[in-house]
Parts: sequence; structure tokens; C-alpha cells
Amino acid sequence: MKAWKKVAIGVGIAVLLAIIVGFTVHQSSKNVATVQTGKVQRQDLATVVSASGEIKPKTYVNIGANAYGKITHLYVREGDRVKKGQLLAQLENVQSAADVTANQASVQAAETDAIAAEAALKTSQADLVRAQADYDRNKLDWDRAQSLFKDGLIAKSDFDSRRNAWATADAGLAQAQARVAQAKAQNDSADKHTSQARANLTRVNDVLQKTTYSAPYDGVVTNLPVREGESVVIGIQNALGSTLMTIADMSVITAEVKVDETDIVNVHLDQPAEVTIDAIPKKIFHGKVSEIGDNAIVRSSGVSTSQSASASEEAKDFKVVVTLTDPPQDLRPGLSTTAKITTATRGNALAIPIQALTLRTKDQIEQQNNPPGSVHAAAPAAKEVASKGKKEDGVQGVFVIRNKKAMFVPVTTGVTGTTDIEVVDGLKEGDEVITGSYKVLRTLRPGSSVKIDNSVPKKAEDEQS
Repeated sequence: MKAWKKVAIGVGIAVLLAIIVGFTVHQSSKNVATVQTGKVQRQDLATVVSASGEIKPKTYVNIGANAYGKITHLYVREGDRVKKGQLLAQLENVQSAADVTANQASVQAAETDAIAAEAALKTSQADLVRAQADYDRNKLDWDRAQSLFKDGLIAKSDFDSRRNAWATADAGLAQAQARVAQAKAQNDSADKHTSQARANLTRVNDVLQKTTYSAPYDGVVTNLPVREGESVVIGIQNALGSTLMTIADMSVITAEVKVDETDIVNVHLDQPAEVTIDAIPKKIFHGKVSEIGDNAIVRSSGVSTSQSASASEEAKDFKVVVTLTDPPQDLRPGLSTTAKITTATRGNALAIPIQALTLRTKDQIEQQNNPPGSVHAAAPAAKEVASKGKKEDGVQGVFVIRNKKAMFVPVTTGVTGTTDIEVVDGLKEGDEVITGSYKVLRTLRPGSSVKIDNSVPKKAEDEQS
């Protein structure tokens, strides 16, 4: 055989072998999934519930009109700081002041009448004492006259005279007693008139005081919807009266936020919170949960479910109040805010990235020692579990790299952080778990061969540059 034929045959054999090897490598690489991984490591975790709302003072009062009238003076402006008892506004009070003066005069007249009635009572009581003495003296004379007349020692005229004197004294005593009773009644009437006059004076004084408004406590005027010269009215039945102004006690500031109904079960009193205010960017304030609402609020309407006549399937929130421990001095009510409430913490916890968690059926876990070699073989089962939502058929776990294979390990989780979650059982520190990609994790079959590629994707590199 010629040499060139031998070379051609050798080259052909080499090419054939190269094709066979290339095909084998290509086929084997088709059965290997490229994954990203992360390490199981210890770190401090905190579960945070985020909610938005607005800044509100803990204590505030709407000062409403207590009387009808025109505003003659406004002594404050919106934004002014006021002290307790400071004069805020004055309504027209000519008529009410005149009523007070008139009733003061009536009280004085009634008190004078009461003094006169008391003096008359004392005079009547003195007359009663004198009449009683005359009665007693004439009664003794009459008793002696009866004895003497019986013994024939006095004349009939003296006897009749003493009897008439006793009868006169008896009538005078009855008259004095009647005058005392009359004086007592007049004295009581005078006292009642005095009380009535004083009550009227209290009433008109109250009406007069309601034309003057003062600060109930130290605070800030946060709302002043009226001006001097305007007339205000009081509320009648279901009609609200005029609001003169709002005073807020800014010494205690709160962030009133709405927490989603799925998170409210984890929120408790005195839990710490970090509060950010849109108007004061790049600054974090601290506080604690001081109040948790009992009634759900429909998110779309803002109406409490206790006030709704029909049940609603809409999303609901609960009101949570966070009291700030370090509020700034220039804070104003109504500013938009966000509160991040720490509901649970765990120090030095064994943690993995949240995206590493996935679900697999018990049948898939049992078959991981005999993998079919296709990363897409488990896709239909995974989709079925996800679509039907059968959590009782799905086992939560992660894929751990062992001998270049993805082994599914069931885990028990604990506190959830922002990007990581605590593993209570199933893993140990240093284990390498598969964290991505999402498509691979969704379809990866337990026991499949994998290739680790933790390089930054080209798209991410472009964004970073």
C-alpha cells in the first residue's frame, strides 16, 4: 500500500475519532446544568415589615366654635407656637357682656332681699318670744283669778278682765307664730331667688367665656382656616360647627402607617422601627410601636370594616402608630413617611439566600439517587405543584452541591431577613447551595449533574461599568 493512502486512512480515522469525541462531549454537556451557588454562613438576621403613612402628633385638638358670632381678633397665625392658657381668638361679645352685667345686678338685688328677709325673720322671732312671755304671764294671772274667784276673794269684773287678758295673749302668741312662719317662707324664697340669680349669672358668664378661646396646652397652630371678620356657628345635631384652628402637641410625634393584613400578626407593641420622612431625605429616625389598630381598613376606600355593612374581599390594612424617640424640631403633621418595623431578630444565625429555596414533590426526592440526566425532566411536576398550590404535596428545601451533583435537601426555616433566611435544620455551615438561575431552579431535577459558574453576567457587568 502506498504511503499517501496510509496517511489518508490515518487522517480519516483521526477525524472520525474527533467527531465521535466531540459528539460525546456535546451530548454529555447537554445533560449538565450551569448554576450559580452561595455558601451557608452565619450572620445576623432581622425580619422587617415596611409600611407607609404620614406624620401625626400624638395629641391634637380641633378648636371649634362654642357660640355664634363674628371673629373680632385672631391673636395667632398658622405655625405659631403657643403656651397653655394663651389667648388665641376673640368673638364679638357685646350682648353676652351686657347679660353678665345685668345678672350681676340681679344677684346683688337678690342678696339684698335675702338680707332683708333674714332681718324680718329675726324680728318675727323676737316678737314671738315677747308674745310667749305675755302669754305665760297672763296664763298665770288667769289661773290665780280662777282660784280667787272660786273662794269669793275677787270681784266678777276682775275675773272677767283677767280671762280676757289671757285670751288676748293667746291670740297674740298665735299671731307671732304665724308671722315667724311667714318670715321663714320669705327668707327661703329670698334664698331661692339668690340661687336663681347666681345660676343665671353662671350661665351668662359661660356664654361670655365661650367668646374667648385659649390654648388647652403647649403646642403649635397647625391649621387656621378662618380670618378676622368672619362669622362662625356652633354645631347643630348632625351639622358640624365652624373650626377656628387646630392645636397640636408636637412634643410627642408619631408615624401613623398602614400595615398589610398578612404582616400585622407579626407586629407587637414596643417593637423597634426605623422611620424615614420624604421631606427629610437620607435621614433615619427611630421609634417604637405604641398602638396597633383592632379593625381592618379597606385599602381602596379607607373605611373600617366595622363601619361597612357588607363583607369585602378587597385588600385590607391595619393602622399602626410608631412613636418617634428622636423627632426633629421642624417636623410638621401630614408629611409622608415610611416605617420599617423590626418584628424578629436572630443573631449569628445559619442563613442562606432566599432565592435558594424551592419546592419538590416527595416522589422527585426519592428518585434523586437515580437521575434520568435531563435538567428539564422535572418541569411538568414542578409546574403542577405551583399551579395547583398543593403545599401539602411539596417539600421545601434547597439544592446542595455534592460530587458535582445537585442533591435536594429538605430544610426548616426561621427568621426571614431582607435577602437571606435562617435555616434551623437540614444544613451546616459551609455547605454550597444553588441560588440560580431561577429557570434552572424551577426545572432542576434532584441528582442532576451541574456546572458552577459564579461569574457576573455580561448584562450586570455593563450596568456596573
